[in-house]
Amino acid sequence: MNMASKKLRRAGLPQELCKRLSRHQITTCQDFLCLSLLELMKVTGQSYWNVQKLLHTVSQACAPRMQTVYEMKMKRTTNPSSAFLPTTLGDLDKILHGGIACGSLTEITGPSGCGKTQFCIMMSLLATFPTSLGGLDGAVIYIDTESAFSAERLLEMARHRFPDYFATEEKLVLIASRIHLYREFTCDSVLKRIESLEEEIISKNAKLVVIDSVASVVRKEFDTKLQGNLQQRSNLLSREASILKYLAEEFSIPVILTNQITTWLSDGLAVQADPLSPADDFSLSEGKQPFLLQLKLDPDTNLHYYS
Repeated sequence: MNMASKKLRRAGLPQELCKRLSRHQITTCQDFLCLSLLELMKVTGQSYWNVQKLLHTVSQACAPRMQTVYEMKMKRTTNPSSAFLPTTLGDLDKILHGGIACGSLTEITGPSGCGKTQFCIMMSLLATFPTSLGGLDGAVIYIDTESAFSAERLLEMARHRFPDYFATEEKLVLIASRIHLYREFTCDSVLKRIESLEEEIISKNAKLVVIDSVASVVRKEFDTKLQGNLQQRSNLLSREASILKYLAEEFSIPVILTNQITTWLSDGLAVQADPLSPADDFSLSEGKQPFLLQLKLDPDTNLHYYS
């Protein structure tokens, strides 16, 4: 998925025309641009020259705008709050040059029970904070594939870490109401949820997307020993990664994924995973890797990390 997957209603077309096109299952720029001129004239009811103008409008809407390195640097310098979501862990934020980067994917890896979900819950809490407190002042979309999310743990963290801010029950209710939890337990339902995220982000003013865990459902449904399954799994993960990368860049928000370390495949054979390698590399799309952050927990359950 790329900019061509932008919804037509965000491409500058009249809303009535968008509604008419949606009745023909034409909802994205890609759907529109894949049709011939004659097909577009038929579904839009427009003349040849008007369709040419519509094609130009849609093409411009999904073409990425050129940006110089200087512009990118100045944007982060003049408005650092829009560039990172601080973790409030001083050493980690220093390593990350400010926190979890907006506009990109961050993959949290580590063995089972190391604190990946706890980290995601904390980041969800922080994203709802006002910008004056280092947050993103928005909602959170949290996709839980292992029933690991705990509302009780969220409130416990809020009270313990920020007792002054959450001095009243109203504040707790407000923060909790901004975190939208979806439990998806199959590859198909996860993909459909990811494909619907663009409208969810807009309607809910979401500033953070979390998927915990990105590969657990894939691991359950695909037996890599069977012929063709590895390629199917790779195709699925590539599509999901591509959509999430587009959403992160399009809305300039952080997208956090978790992944568990177990084994990796070499020439079709299962090999014991290197301690720094994710179990199912989610960075399959276009050969580009997300930022990898590996977590472990000390005996006192304090979070440790290394990247």
